[in-house]
Amino acid sequence: MYRFPCFKSKKSSKRSYTTNVVNRNVFLEGKRLKLPKMSAVRIKLHRPIPEEWKLKSVTVSHEPSGKYFASLLFCCENQTVEKIPAEKFLGIDFAMHGLGVFSTGEKAAYPMFYRRSEKKLAREQRRLSKCQKGSRNYGKQKKRVALCHEKIRNQRKDFQHKLSTSLAEIYDAVCVEDLSLKAMAGGLHFGKGVHDNGYGQFLSMLEYKMEERGKYLIKVNRYFASSKICSVCGKKKAELSLSERIYYCECGNRMDRDVNAAVNIMNEGKRILTECA
Repeated sequence: MYRFPCFKSKKSSKRSYTTNVVNRNVFLEGKRLKLPKMSAVRIKLHRPIPEEWKLKSVTVSHEPSGKYFASLLFCCENQTVEKIPAEKFLGIDFAMHGLGVFSTGEKAAYPMFYRRSEKKLAREQRRLSKCQKGSRNYGKQKKRVALCHEKIRNQRKDFQHKLSTSLAEIYDAVCVEDLSLKAMAGGLHFGKGVHDNGYGQFLSMLEYKMEERGKYLIKVNRYFASSKICSVCGKKKAELSLSERIYYCECGNRMDRDVNAAVNIMNEGKRILTECA
């Protein structure tokens, strides 16, 4: 009989604990994980683990949906990759709807999973509010709400992983803006749009995937006027309202505002990389 770990706290939102490996009190054999003071538990490994890696610690977490996850920390040799010369560049301009616009003219086309599931989530939360706290129905409904949130989170992460992997495979250097997403979400009242995009999480994924391949993620200063500068002649507009979605310049350049900004971000990223080289 397999037993899962029991957590003492009933109020803490983060139900997890970490145990260090001492005298083989924790070990992994095939598809079974042995933890202290409990029998071995069958697990599903997300990726194969080389035999030469040494297990250091395990963090077990219990999700609100009732699922258990074990995060395994291994010690391995330094796997630094030499940087390759950057030839293929890409600029990404943050977009409130759709995650981002590329300098190639394409869009990330993020499906806005939270917005799609907002009605269903609101319905389940209303049902939860009508249940008596502590009752069995309250526990069941609370799990349904947690499953809705978990599905949205998994959909977002799946999309971001696939997109970041494809960009890391194709391009040698990706240039992005170093934005303050927290300020945008709170100060400009774009909370749902910013959090639904998960742009910060996407950049974190893209950064480590570029590093693994010896490539570059270049962050451009957030105060760089990427939207106001013409990507053809370099002339800067004094004012540009958010309602203007097409960029017009005296030189004859007529371009989508976000694509123009993405091209400027790419050009600025090239300049930064050249100076650092």
